[in-house]
Amino acid sequence: MGDVLAGFHAAWEFESDSVLIRFERGIRTPKLFQALGERRIPLEAIAGVTLTPGKRGTVVLHAAPRAGADPLMEAAAGQLKEGGDPYRLVLPADRETLAEYYADELRAALTEDAEPPERYLVAPPEAPLHFKAYDGKASFDGKAVSFRWFWTGASSAKWKAGDQSFPVTGLSGVEWRSPEVFEGHLRLLRREPATAQPAQADQDPAAVVFGLGYGPVHESLPFAASVLAAVRASGPTPVTAAPRRDPADIADRIRHLGELHQAGLVTDEEFTTKKAELLAEL
Repeated sequence: MGDVLAGFHAAWEFESDSVLIRFERGIRTPKLFQALGERRIPLEAIAGVTLTPGKRGTVVLHAAPRAGADPLMEAAAGQLKEGGDPYRLVLPADRETLAEYYADELRAALTEDAEPPERYLVAPPEAPLHFKAYDGKASFDGKAVSFRWFWTGASSAKWKAGDQSFPVTGLSGVEWRSPEVFEGHLRLLRREPATAQPAQADQDPAAVVFGLGYGPVHESLPFAASVLAAVRASGPTPVTAAPRRDPADIADRIRHLGELHQAGLVTDEEFTTKKAELLAEL
């Protein structure tokens, strides 16, 4: 291989041991792609390849990442929309034959090892990284995550706790909830917390909350991925999901959600979706 296949918003360069994805910086290119710039995906990090019809006269070449190979996709945990998936290359339908050729070439080069690798195979976004959440500024220098609270958004619990700094050696993982859904946040999961972490992110000094344009995907997700990779490099395999919550807490959250719905702050669709998510955590 060694050829380049150009599509909408990105071009894939096929090499003997990897695929180099270069993202465009055009005004219509998803901001996450622009933030990533380019990514080298080793063939051993790819679990499978598909080519399917897309929308409006397009085809989609998709390289499904192997579980545990890419910190970005581990942090995303399936929350990215199709148009924001960096492993999808959308092409004009007249390039279908060419795309099928490269899909076949990729399939032939893949290994059959489906087990999660012992280390991340795709490089994470490089630190230092930072972004503004609704209630504070999050910074990561490669060794520690720092939260500096904003007086306009932080809860009294966070003000009482003061600004925070968390060495990656004391973390077990990261929980990223997309800012494009209700109650988006980034929460650091600690290895040995002195007390149980509050269920609500706005009350947890180890979390920042999104909303109102704060913590956008193209800033907060690469941040979460970089932290997750550093945590994994520092010790046991990190986790990316919080434990199941107490039923009483879930009931309180549903009541609060109902109040927001009645006040017109949450749409019918958002209410139904979020209620189902909360019930699924029981």
